[in-house]
Amino acid sequence: MKDEQKNNLYCNSLTSYSRFKTREVNIGGVALGGSNPIRVQSMTTTDTMDTHSTVAQSIRMIEAGCEYVRITAPSINEAKNLLNIKNELKSQGYSTPLIADIHFTPNAAQVAARIIEKVRINPGNYADRKKFNYIDYTDQEYNDEINRIRDRFLPLVNICKEYGTAMRIGTNHGSLSDRILSRYGDTPMGMVESAMEFLRICNDESYHDIVLSMKSSNPIVMVQAYRLLINCMVKENMNYPLHLGVTEAGEGQDGRIKSALGIGTLLEDGLGDTIRVSLTEEPEFEIPVAKKLVERYSNRSNHSEIEKINIYPINPFEYNLRKSCQILNIGGDNVPRIINDLSYLSNITSDTLLELGYTYFKKDDKWGISDLACDYIDIGNKEIDFEIPGTLGVMQKFSTWKDSKKKQHYPCLDIEEYLNSANIHLELNFLHVTLYTLTKQVLDKIKNDPTVVLLLDTQNQHGLADQRRIFIKLINAQIDVPVIIGRYYGDLTSSDLQLYSSTDIGGLFIDGLGDGLYIAAKNCGSIESVNRTSFGILQATRTRVTKTEYISCPSCGRTLFDLQEVTARIRSKTQHLKGLKIGIMGCIVNGPGEMADADYGYVGTGIGKISLYKKQDIVNKDVPMEKADDALIDLIKSHGDWVEP
Repeated sequence: MKDEQKNNLYCNSLTSYSRFKTREVNIGGVALGGSNPIRVQSMTTTDTMDTHSTVAQSIRMIEAGCEYVRITAPSINEAKNLLNIKNELKSQGYSTPLIADIHFTPNAAQVAARIIEKVRINPGNYADRKKFNYIDYTDQEYNDEINRIRDRFLPLVNICKEYGTAMRIGTNHGSLSDRILSRYGDTPMGMVESAMEFLRICNDESYHDIVLSMKSSNPIVMVQAYRLLINCMVKENMNYPLHLGVTEAGEGQDGRIKSALGIGTLLEDGLGDTIRVSLTEEPEFEIPVAKKLVERYSNRSNHSEIEKINIYPINPFEYNLRKSCQILNIGGDNVPRIINDLSYLSNITSDTLLELGYTYFKKDDKWGISDLACDYIDIGNKEIDFEIPGTLGVMQKFSTWKDSKKKQHYPCLDIEEYLNSANIHLELNFLHVTLYTLTKQVLDKIKNDPTVVLLLDTQNQHGLADQRRIFIKLINAQIDVPVIIGRYYGDLTSSDLQLYSSTDIGGLFIDGLGDGLYIAAKNCGSIESVNRTSFGILQATRTRVTKTEYISCPSCGRTLFDLQEVTARIRSKTQHLKGLKIGIMGCIVNGPGEMADADYGYVGTGIGKISLYKKQDIVNKDVPMEKADDALIDLIKSHGDWVEP
């Protein structure tokens, strides 16, 4: 890239896969960073004082493939009990490194650092507090605060140096301190600077056994923060390893899609040395998901060559939507459109469309359309012999379309057909392209064609970078045609399809690229599950919101109620509130901060007690749990956001 763009660098290459080289950190004999494999980890959900349960759960995690086990230590007592847990694990033949998770209590961190292999601290609440107060600091006052933090932090640094204990400096978007918020705002740069302040102190003390993380429940914020972190470290001659994760991702399909989208986008560019998939499920269920994400990169460097980039027009640290012209309902100000592949089916009937959000009511001869109704179907060289919904478009192969030219049917052309045929649709034509078929001749023609929508395809193993290169070519040529991002998958489980497509396609949407998506999936689960995955990707990138979003933490020893049960219960009562974001937090550690991104919050604040929030503001405090669900609904109603199911 040109010299003037070096300030935006965050990875080795945007076109050739290679892992960003970080320094190696030894964590109890399981090294992280450097040339080591990408490690997977998780966190116990048991009470840390319950040695038996914590050991049993740790063993289940380890046997599932967990390489580091994190355990919460909210006070000195829990920190001391880590020794009993460690000894019991060793007596049963397990030597997996343990990590103490610390919030608010430096004294607990200092105890834990003498016992286990690594401590995780949150710079937002280790030496600071969060009261949502904004203070106008002078430079001197701000430096005085840094010195105060140094005094509180140095004892832990010295203990870690003495005992050979590693440390993760883990920023959470939801727990930035008032000091950081006052100077940097609620931004990715604020997240980065929160960690860099502590990192510079460690550097001054020649302590380097450090891992860094930038977690957020919003994958776009999370990706931008990690990119900025790399950029800032390089400028200060640092290269500490990265722990990747989307915090409070949630449960089930939504949690997997959101996690894959955030983590996978960074892995695609060679970033990340260890990952944790945070699901509101038992921790051993997180490990197979994490391993699936990581295993795709074991041979990625062998991919086919991709054209190098001379001018990179995208700011990787800010979200900016690529502007496109509007063609029918695609591009412009329209939400991203979804196309589903039916071309491989032997028969397409009205019942087929039921799986894609369309219900035919025979008695009334009308179609019902759900929020998850796709916009187009690809039927290849087939025909449809029934009246389709008025909002549904049909894509056909050009050779079939030109002989029938039915209403709501649009051709899909290859390059040769497009360049040599004048007999195309007057309003909408899909053009199938890859990076290597998008020649200057094609670019010149599509630039002046008000009917063409590109359907991007790739056969490159490094597909995200390959398709991103196409967007860069279009942007630099000042071509604003709408673009549908297409990927083909075959013979996958529906769960694997969720993970892979969320990484491959979602990463482009994070950078504001794409006017729609097309997942062609053969033998990858039901048509309905593929359609739901498409909508889930757009929901996670917040480019097309079709359902309620739940920002739900994965539970840990601090949790004050059964998160899985409560999340399922609240979902059953509120899942019809399209577009609403509800935070469900087991404790106060990250609750109010993460819920700055949510509309309403449900937070455990004591045994059997719930506090309810409207954004950052507490509204009802210490509500008995048996009354909390109804109180949450009443709160939503009082602000005019409730609709009857």
